[in-house]
Amino acid sequence: MGRWFTLAGVGIALVFMVSAVVTIKSIEETREARETLVDVVDPAALRLLEISNAMTSQESSVRAYGRTNEEVSLQEYRNAIAAEKTSLDTLITLLPRMPERQAVTAEVIRLKATGEAWRRDYAEKVIAAVPTLKTDAARQNAPINATRFNEVRQSLSGLQSHLNRLHEVGVVRLDRGWQAFYVALIGVASALVVAGIAAVLIVRHAVLRPLAELNQQVRAVAQGDFDHKLRVDRPAELSELSGHVDAMRRRILAEWRRSSETRRKLEDQAAELKRSNGELEQFAYVASHDLQEPLRKVASFTQMLEQRYGDQLDERAKQYIAFSVDGAKRMQMLINDLLDFSRVGRMGGERTRIDATVPFKAALNNLGATIEDAGATVTHDELPEVHGNRAQLTQLFQNLIGNAIKFHSQEPPVIHIGVRRDGDMWEFSCTDNGIGIDSKYTDRIFLIFQRLHGRDVYAGTGIGLALCKKIVEYHGGRIWVDTGDAGGGGTAESAEGAGTTENTENAESTESTAITEKTENSENVGKTATPGTTFRWTLPTGDMDE
Repeated sequence: MGRWFTLAGVGIALVFMVSAVVTIKSIEETREARETLVDVVDPAALRLLEISNAMTSQESSVRAYGRTNEEVSLQEYRNAIAAEKTSLDTLITLLPRMPERQAVTAEVIRLKATGEAWRRDYAEKVIAAVPTLKTDAARQNAPINATRFNEVRQSLSGLQSHLNRLHEVGVVRLDRGWQAFYVALIGVASALVVAGIAAVLIVRHAVLRPLAELNQQVRAVAQGDFDHKLRVDRPAELSELSGHVDAMRRRILAEWRRSSETRRKLEDQAAELKRSNGELEQFAYVASHDLQEPLRKVASFTQMLEQRYGDQLDERAKQYIAFSVDGAKRMQMLINDLLDFSRVGRMGGERTRIDATVPFKAALNNLGATIEDAGATVTHDELPEVHGNRAQLTQLFQNLIGNAIKFHSQEPPVIHIGVRRDGDMWEFSCTDNGIGIDSKYTDRIFLIFQRLHGRDVYAGTGIGLALCKKIVEYHGGRIWVDTGDAGGGGTAESAEGAGTTENTENAESTESTAITEKTENSENVGKTATPGTTFRWTLPTGDMDE
């Protein structure tokens, strides 16, 4: 496209050059006429005409740029400035030989000043405002343009009138020269007409037709034919633009296909998860009914066997019977723990705003006999409101406090539940004075079926802390062992200085929150572990429910 405009410009320039040669040859008839009219007045008039055209081109280009924001208009404006400067410099060189030199010089200075004022107050402001006002830049500054450009027109008109008067003075003497000059002007006008026609044809062939083709292709894509390729061969600028648009189309199409595939996979996974949950619920039902019934029969009939034939059995047979009964009871306990573990987050897991004291008291009430038998003392800070499930939080407190009592040292168990605010979460802590735990086991103890003691030392299924972890994570928190604290009184909330002290005799009215599970190989107790353990876990604040 730029090549076509270049060729047209060269042709127009050649026409102008030919007209200038004809004019010069015609006014060479007399030396005096050439010096006063042809060499001074007429070129000055021509330069003034070029200045006028350049100023008009500047005004239309800036206005077009302010309305359309096209760089072509901005470039035309800058080209017009260069043309004006060239013509103005030429006009200034003619002033020393100009008749009525002082008056003409004053008018040229005024023209230059008004042109600079128009560019300063309107053109440059419009150009600077385009990045922010976009297509409203020209409209916002239209009043300034009307005022300043009117001054430019007046300056042009005044200077033109002066030059016309000087021209009329010499027209009588150079009639033949003026005739030739008119011929030149006709040639210039013809060149302009030809240039305009050529420009229309160039724009139609090099711009409008490729744009229509590109528009048709884009419309096809917009109507759903996403595989339709966008391509325009000429001109080079539109070809490059169509290539960029087509590349964007390919990227969008690829992303859309990837997202569709991802969505399909997610739907398949959701269906598979729903099916798996259904099977898990069915397993829970079978485990809670069908699997426990045979265990109850085994234990019951084994005990009946011992009662009826006990006097006929030796000690080894009685021991075998005891092993069978114990195994059935432990299997039943394991099934119940597995059921509790599988129900977290699936059945009855609705979370609401609840005072943590409520599940804490329920846990103490459930552990009342255990607390009394162990002579345990439980203290706690003032417990906040949290966003959680009452039954699961009760299970959480019960497991942790129960473990703290189970794994106590030779001293009576002393357990403290602390709490502090940590951003949008509450951080709870449970500190005890039990047997402690080696730091190398602090991650392992939260895995299901992980026992660090033999069943002959401490009873249990190895699911308690795994269940605690699952409950805390279901509530959006986390649980860990604080290896930096040493038991009872070793944390910020000491057993003697915080909250309310609960004794074994008033376990139902206690308000304590604390969790501690001891998992340490019995032969390592007192050797590698630090006495006492602190568990910490986080729960969301009650504000999340509002």
